[in-house]
Amino acid sequence: MWQDAETNTLDAKTIPQAAADAADLILRAVAFAAHKHRDQRRKDKDASPYINHPIALAKVLWQEGGVRDAQVIAAALLHDTLEDTETSWQELRGDFGEEIADVVLEVTDTKWIRKEVRKRLQVARAARSSDKAKLVKLADKICNVRDIAAHPPAGWALERKRQYFDWAKEVVDQIRGTHAELEQRFDEVYALKP
Repeated sequence: MWQDAETNTLDAKTIPQAAADAADLILRAVAFAAHKHRDQRRKDKDASPYINHPIALAKVLWQEGGVRDAQVIAAALLHDTLEDTETSWQELRGDFGEEIADVVLEVTDTKWIRKEVRKRLQVARAARSSDKAKLVKLADKICNVRDIAAHPPAGWALERKRQYFDWAKEVVDQIRGTHAELEQRFDEVYALKP
């Protein structure tokens, strides 16, 4: 048993090593992401802490998708570090390994390209992504569409919200066949399109 009934604490001697390693990886990823995003806020009217977004992705994968791959959960927590912070691929590789760093790189937008071109590129690249990157991308689109429906960025007009929903659907349509439950969850959220 993993938990000592008397003290209600985890006993490190009885936790299977694979579970301990997975928990360690996920906790290191959330701590790294929290540090990197510490000064960032979301664009909603409340300016929510940015770290809520990567944590939401991890929760969608774990709770709604039943994804138990610790590398996917860690990549979800880290998914915006290359794009939105001063993090390098080499830093991610050093701290989390090449596979996780590569997944994060796969889901990273190229910020120096014009927005319209970036969006087209994301649609084009989606189908060729690794399975792990597809799961992270699927969770990201679910969370972003939910956020836009419930707490849209301040100043976004109705048409911009609709365009985002449609673009997110284009991306998800490229990765269909990855995870039926999460795809269904996206479709349910997409149905809330303003």
